[in-house]
Amino acid sequence: MSTKLKELQKAIEKVVKGKSKEIRMAIVTLLSRGHLLIEDVPGVGKTTLAFTIAKATNCKFHRIQFTSDLLPTDIIGVNIYNPEKRDFEFKPGPIFANIVLADEINRTNPKTQSALLEAMNERRVSVEKKTYILPEPFMVIATQNPVEYHGTFPLPESQLDRFMMHIRLGYPAYEYEKDILIEHTSFETIEAMEPVISALEIVEFQREVEKIKVDESLLDYVMEIINETRNDERIRLGVSPRGGQFLIRASKANAFFEGRDYVIPYDIKELAPLVFGHRIVLKNRMYFSDASRIIEEILEKVAVPI
Repeated sequence: MSTKLKELQKAIEKVVKGKSKEIRMAIVTLLSRGHLLIEDVPGVGKTTLAFTIAKATNCKFHRIQFTSDLLPTDIIGVNIYNPEKRDFEFKPGPIFANIVLADEINRTNPKTQSALLEAMNERRVSVEKKTYILPEPFMVIATQNPVEYHGTFPLPESQLDRFMMHIRLGYPAYEYEKDILIEHTSFETIEAMEPVISALEIVEFQREVEKIKVDESLLDYVMEIINETRNDERIRLGVSPRGGQFLIRASKANAFFEGRDYVIPYDIKELAPLVFGHRIVLKNRMYFSDASRIIEEILEKVAVPI
């Protein structure tokens, strides 16, 4: 299983070059039934990463381009009257896919952003008193531009908390960027990719991840980190219980990716800044990079179980 996941990572790396760790984190998020938020400047491969993951896993892919005039019904779907049947029929929106790319999610207003909430949390949507189940696997990969860019609406805390991880791609290293300039991978090239793994296998892996063991001492370790975020004088709002659940789930998925059936402290220490960084609210600054740095400082302070 671990071998197949490493093959998946290599296949994605052929398209998204020089971002090995970020690709691994995206796969870990998928394995742990989470959702991913990618924040960075335009043109560094956020959309390409989402599309490539969908093609490499043979998953149904839909892209939603978030704009200022996007409505909740444009995401979820709408009931349309059928004159032949003399009844209303539900026309599913683009949320009904395995991998959903919410492109530039902070370009639209909070009302439309919140349309994703139920889907991300419960994997179902409700339209006019009827509930519709979303396909499995289901993962939202949202991209956003940094808050200092014009025409952006900061995501509310309730929306941020639904994302398991927050990552930044950053600019590629010199040698990789040089390759990118020459090759220029198009979406037609990605479309022609052969899947490395099937959607059904991903669902099976997700079930196996749930069986990964977590020692009691590691649960105490996570609780200490969470309590530190709630007592730190620089932090106005600490990590929620959901944040702790997400860190445990992500740690299990990371252990599974590495071929282990148990979590080790390294899993928690590596993932905590990515899982907790966007959840805490600072008293002074509001950039995710500042929050992640404080989480790293807390990790240095809390004793690692032996």
